[in-house]
This record gives sequence, structure tokens and C-alpha cells, in this order.
Amino acid sequence: MSGEPILRFEDVSKVYSLPAGDVVALDHVSLTVEPGEFIAVMGPSGSGKSTLLNMMGCLDVPTTGKIYLSGQEISGMSDDDLTRLRRDHIGFVFQQFNLIPLLSALENVEFPIVLARGREESRQRATEVLAAVHLDDALFSHRPGELSGGEQQRVAIARALANDPDLILCDEPTGNLDTKTGTAIMDLLAAENRRGKTVVMVTHDPRIAAYARRTIRIVDGRLV
Repeated sequence: MSGEPILRFEDVSKVYSLPAGDVVALDHVSLTVEPGEFIAVMGPSGSGKSTLLNMMGCLDVPTTGKIYLSGQEISGMSDDDLTRLRRDHIGFVFQQFNLIPLLSALENVEFPIVLARGREESRQRATEVLAAVHLDDALFSHRPGELSGGEQQRVAIARALANDPDLILCDEPTGNLDTKTGTAIMDLLAAENRRGKTVVMVTHDPRIAAYARRTIRIVDGRLV
């Protein structure tokens, strides 16, 4: 992978066919993300930010154009191959946390490790990443509903880091948090970036975008 961009979009468009007519969510987007970058994606509501992030995360495929993740073109891949690619190379952090409510904090982080590697090393690895995001070990056995928003987001980041991904994708990672907690979460993501992780983050907040080293602006599905 030496010298290879972690992500490359070549003239990518995404069109959703709806009863009222076609909606162009991405309009001929070309971009390159290099390993180790920290990128903020900004734009007005409905501009295509989340669609762009979903495409980066192989959660959706383009209508036209090509996307390469670590040199692999994704559009010809089977669903199973795409699932493995996401599991092994990408970590997702969502505004709504998306934790499994019936599992403890530790079990939420263990879950993707078990899927990727089996149960043998899952407990140790989950403990390591929860410690890395500074979650008090007294909270490891708590379910998400027993944790604060900031604690839930720490668990979500630990889960994103569980399989040591190359790329971390964040959709408004501080959107549901107060300013102090949001700053702590951004400090965590910045630390992961300094460790060599590539981070791409959708945000509407200029203060959060200031953590990034490059900002991509998108309006009406086009990069501006």
C-alpha cells in the first residue's frame, strides 16, 4: 500500500430515483485522501455530506464513476467482500452513537472483534481500546442507557478502533454533546490521527472543523 491513496473518487455521481423525480446527491466528485490525513467535510444541510461519507465507507456504491479503497475498486465487489472491507479497514463513529442497547460497553466493543477474529482475543483487545479512550473501567459493565452521552461516544470510538482500521469516518461526532465533552472527544480523534489513523469527519461546526488539517466543502453535491 506504499504510496497508494487510502481513498480515491474518480468522477463519482450518486442519483437516487424517487417518485417525485431523480435526486442528484453527488455530482461528478473527484477527490483523493492520503494516509494519515485529517479531513473535515462541511456544507449546508442536504448538500451531500452524508452521502459522501457513506460512499467513503462502502455503505453505498456510485451510480457512475469509480471509488478505490486502498487501491481496490469497490463497485465490482460482492456484498460479502464489501462487508469484509468495511470490517477490516474502516471504523465508523456516528452522531447517534448506534450502540447495541442490550450489550455492556465492553461487549459493544468486543462485538466487531469477535466477527473479525473470533472470541479468543476479543476481551483483551476491547479492554485495551476502552482504556485508550479513557473510559473508567468501572463503566465497562454498564449498558449504553446507563452512560452519559460523552461516555457513550467514547465507547463508540473504542468500537470504531477495535479492529485497528486504516480509516475512521465520523458523522457529526460531537453533535449531541456539550462543548466540554465535544472537545474531549475531538482531542481523542486528534490523538488517533497523530498515531497515523486517517480521519474524515462531517461537521457543521467551524470549531470542530478546525481540528482537521484539510477541509472539503460540498454544495449541491459538488465540491467547491
